[in-house]
Amino acid sequence: MRIARDRQLDGLRAIAVTMVLYGHFLADDGSYWGHMGVRLFFVLSGFLITRLLLDAREDARFEPATALKSFYARRALRIFPPYFAVLGIVWLIDLERSKTVLAWHALYLSNFWYALQDAWTPWVLCHTWSLSIEEQFYVVWPLIVLIAPRRSIAAICVGVIVCSVAYRFYWPFTGEPSLARDLLPPASMDALASGALLAAYRSENTAWPQWARLSWMPLLGASVFLFWLRPATLTPMLEWLAWIGLEVFPLLPLTMLVGNCSRGIGGYLGRLTELPPLTALGRISYGVYLYHAIVLALAVKAQPWLPVNVSEQGPGRFLVAGAATLLIASISWQIFEKPLNALKRHFPYVRPRASGAVSAFTNAGARVGGRDAESPAYLPEPVSSRKSLQTSDVQ
Repeated sequence: MRIARDRQLDGLRAIAVTMVLYGHFLADDGSYWGHMGVRLFFVLSGFLITRLLLDAREDARFEPATALKSFYARRALRIFPPYFAVLGIVWLIDLERSKTVLAWHALYLSNFWYALQDAWTPWVLCHTWSLSIEEQFYVVWPLIVLIAPRRSIAAICVGVIVCSVAYRFYWPFTGEPSLARDLLPPASMDALASGALLAAYRSENTAWPQWARLSWMPLLGASVFLFWLRPATLTPMLEWLAWIGLEVFPLLPLTMLVGNCSRGIGGYLGRLTELPPLTALGRISYGVYLYHAIVLALAVKAQPWLPVNVSEQGPGRFLVAGAATLLIASISWQIFEKPLNALKRHFPYVRPRASGAVSAFTNAGARVGGRDAESPAYLPEPVSSRKSLQTSDVQ
């Protein structure tokens, strides 16, 4: 069952990154599909990171300093090498004259750069805004999970969600929409905190609360209706309310989807998420997300030599840029990312036993959101039986 659950989470990553590719390569107005893919990545990230850190706390050998140092070392091994390789390529060929702004991206402040400019310039690095959000989350959240009282973590998650929702209601009073409303950290903290709340709650409860079981279907229906309504002409106030609804209503369905896959879904849906092509795409989803905009920019430059149209949204762009992205991400994973990822075994979350036995957390890790995060295998046993919870590198 552990392997099945890992595969299903890979399947979710594949679905999320496919939504991003659909939005950037194929659909004429697919930006919201891509945005929803990123939101799913955020829920996954918040859930997996929080679950791993909580599991580390429950080990008898847990030390906050050791767990924290290992967390940051493992994050650096997984995230930094391909990310800075991409920045190096952009600097070398100066795509879209990006050299002058690379410092913002190198410091993981991409979201602030685009918010200040209120424009997607340079476009070739615009997708890094979400990677910056996650890095900003990684700086603060492990400190909270590892140091705050365990009984307070769920309440902290709820508080973060409430503050994020309140932030959204501020923007209708500011006048015209701007990129800042979606790119500043509070705009994404509700999705990350929803995943974190799922980890905190499901570690001690196996069943969904009744309010969630009764609410997820109406919220999903409302989300679909608002998505269908998007092209319609609305008054400014209705447009703001529709935007808020599209940001908030899908949170519970997405969170429950992640929670169910983390325990393993049966039937046709479970088998669908475990299809080998889907799980393979999930394993390289970080690279796919990271490289796809660079590949698209180069494909557009090569348009005179290509037999299909890649300069505009459509099937030609989706097939050519999509296939090239998958190829590059696969090569990157096999010869670059995977060997570096194996070094994480040197950074266990808890100190090995004196006998030399390897910690149960030494080999923890799985991709998140197209990006990588530590992925514990859910077990239905009570908390006391999870002291030696086994997790795996399924990347």
